[in-house]
Amino acid sequence: MSLNFNQSSLLPSPDVITKSGRVAVLMGGTSAEREVSLISGAYVLQALLNAGVDAIQVDVQDNVIEQLSQLKVDRVFNILHGRGGEDGEIQALLELLSLPYVGSGVKASAVTMDKLMTKRLLQGSGLNTPPFMTMTSTQDCDAVIKELGLPLIVKPVNEGSSIGMSKVEQAHQLPAAYELAARYGEVLVEQWITGEEYTVAWMGGVVLPAIKLETPHTFYDYDAKYKANDTRYTCPCGLDADALTTLNELVAKTADVCDLRDWGRVDLMRDQSGQFLVIEVNTVPGMTDHSLVPMAAKEAGLNFQQLVLKLLELSMQREVSHD
Repeated sequence: MSLNFNQSSLLPSPDVITKSGRVAVLMGGTSAEREVSLISGAYVLQALLNAGVDAIQVDVQDNVIEQLSQLKVDRVFNILHGRGGEDGEIQALLELLSLPYVGSGVKASAVTMDKLMTKRLLQGSGLNTPPFMTMTSTQDCDAVIKELGLPLIVKPVNEGSSIGMSKVEQAHQLPAAYELAARYGEVLVEQWITGEEYTVAWMGGVVLPAIKLETPHTFYDYDAKYKANDTRYTCPCGLDADALTTLNELVAKTADVCDLRDWGRVDLMRDQSGQFLVIEVNTVPGMTDHSLVPMAAKEAGLNFQQLVLKLLELSMQREVSHD
């Protein structure tokens, strides 16, 4: 893993366009993040087309095997967010079809989409993450508060984009927060970390410039991520050299432990004692005009088109042969 980079090592090769063949950009799908995926996909598709790549949009439906077969594609740029796209399902299908694709494999995708499994993996690997518990009913409220204290953050285990999440500051708020998260399946409760929030992109073994996030919202929720104009992004993030090295090392270790491939993004908090804690790992980060990986790539010297081509090139470096 590289904690230092030079721009030339990140730039795509000139021949990536001619070697890529026909590329299907998978977007949309049926998850709760469909809307965001369609926007991300539109940006990726346009960047590929502008670069001269033979790219085609695929709004993933139940007949995705038929869709891909009819289009006779050579490889896939997966930009499906959430269930079905980030959880190993589409990855397993593409493996069965012997179609090379951008992004992490089945194992890494399945584990990191599951917040509970991710935290267990981080914890077992000795990497800092906030204390947590699961909830199976509102009867667990007293035990959770006794164990973790207040405030808390309540999350669905298998959703992204902050969907179904709530901050709980008083005990009477926990049942409603649980019920909201439970609409999406299993429920995870974390100790609330007061401090600074950072997100760090990782691409092909390289840790990109960290971004500090600040929002007037209670937390970095769906609206703050995709709609608000008052969210502040600071890149370079302003950390001193020692703190930045610590942060980057934690991101590199997290990417290694989670077996990320091609790209990903690690979300972290820095508590009031200065300790960094991993919150989540994303294997198919957003690629909208509000998204963070393009922002980090820009700071590293890559424009959006170069970023997309580099991700395509990374997937080509381990190409699976197919008919």
